[in-house]
Formats: sequence, structure tokens, C-alpha cells
Amino acid sequence: MARPRARLFLGLDVGSLSCDAVLVDENGAVVAWTVLPTGARVVDTIARARREVLELAGASSETVAAAVATGYGRERVEGRIAAVTEITCHARGITALLPGTDVLVDIGGQDSKAIRLDRSGRVVDFAMNDKCAAGTGRFLEAMARALEVDVPDLGDLDADARAGLTLSSMCTVFAESEVVSLVASGAEVAEIVAGLHRAIAGRTQGLVRRVAPQLDGLEVAMSGGVARNHGVVRALAAALGRPVRVPDEPDTVGALGAALIARDRAPATGPPV
Repeated sequence: MARPRARLFLGLDVGSLSCDAVLVDENGAVVAWTVLPTGARVVDTIARARREVLELAGASSETVAAAVATGYGRERVEGRIAAVTEITCHARGITALLPGTDVLVDIGGQDSKAIRLDRSGRVVDFAMNDKCAAGTGRFLEAMARALEVDVPDLGDLDADARAGLTLSSMCTVFAESEVVSLVASGAEVAEIVAGLHRAIAGRTQGLVRRVAPQLDGLEVAMSGGVARNHGVVRALAAALGRPVRVPDEPDTVGALGAALIARDRAPATGPPV
């Protein structure tokens, strides 16, 4: 009798800046993951993310028992069994990675969220800034361009800042003009970057306070691509007065949550589909 093939479960998080794919096995363990720039050809990027994550896992599409999509482009994912909100998927993903998280801050490419979880990892409240790109990945991209530095370098550029420079605007257009003016006036790049990070932290703090007015004793974590910026994480921890935990691959948290939901919702028996 032929041995049953291992069943895998796919999560796809189609965001404005990146398309993330995660495969988990029947035990919920991550088998493979990939992060790709979304670009303008969203459907093509989704297909490429599927191919890459399967290649990394050494698996074929026939082993995928179920797929769940999340992110702003979730409705573009064909063959999914469900399209689930980012809030639900990030909550599920962070609970698997950092159990005991009470408050999750998710800063993605175009919006920011603060999510309050109960002790079982269920969402009990959330606040979202989706009307303005201030403090998001796109905001940081614009600031990096104005400073003529690479986005990944921003996280460490503020390490020696001491002056406490503040920015007067968080609007991406006005902030970019302000940064250009600061550079022209001779302000140190480290001071400007530190001011940017503090501004992002201050804006995010307002979201957090809406879902958790008191943070004493609560565990705070961060997901999303901006969580790779150590300077933002440090500034947020200082603003909140609490440590902020970050998983090893913060930009895949939503895709992981989607993959785990796919595992939960897939038929309990039968061959992969």
C-alpha cells in the first residue's frame, strides 16, 4: 500500500510592499518561507511566491492541502479556501511565535495596527491607521530616499544620536521636505533618523493606548517589515515604557498565521488538494 504523502498548508500575505508565503506541516512547524517585493504585477508575484516556497520546501503543489490568503491583495489569490483579515492572521502568527503576547503592533507597508489579545491569543480589540502612510514602510522608504541611504540601514543610523531632534510633521510629503531642509542646514543624519524613529514611535503609541490604556504587566510584540528596523523598535519601547519583543522573521507573521488557519480549516482526512 502506498504511503500517504505529507500534507502541507500554505499562507500567503499579499501586502503593498511585499508578498510573503509560508508553508507549515501538519504539526504547525514552518517548512519554508519567502518574502518577495509585491511590485505592480500582483498576480505574477503571488504565483512566484508559491513556486519559490514550494521549491525551498522541496515539495510539489500536489502536497498543499489548503491555502489561506491575507493582506490587501488576498482576493487575488486563486485556489484559496479562505481570505482572512490581516488582524486575525497576525494575531494567530504572533501567538504561535511569541506565546503570551498581550499587545501586538503591526506596522506594514501602508498601515499600522495595534491589536489587543487575550491569553488564548484571540483578538479582543484593535486600532488601525489606514488613512495615512505616516510611520509605515512607505514612509520610511520616502525618508531613506531623502537621506540618500538604504532602508535596511536606517535601523542602526541613529545609534549615536544625542541632540533629541524632533520633526514637526508626520505627513510623508511634508516630512520628506523637512528632512531635505534639515540635511541642507547641516543636521547630522543620525539625529534626523533618530527624530524620525521617535516620531513613528509617538504616533504608534497613540494606537497602542487606544487598545491598552495601561501597559503594566502586559507583553508587547511587534510584527511587520518595519519591525526589522531596530531603531523604531528601540524608540517604541522607550515611548511605551515596556520591552517590545520581535520574532526572528517579523514580516512573515501574517503569512504564518494564514498557514496555521489553513491547517485548521483543511479537511481532516484525504489526500492533498
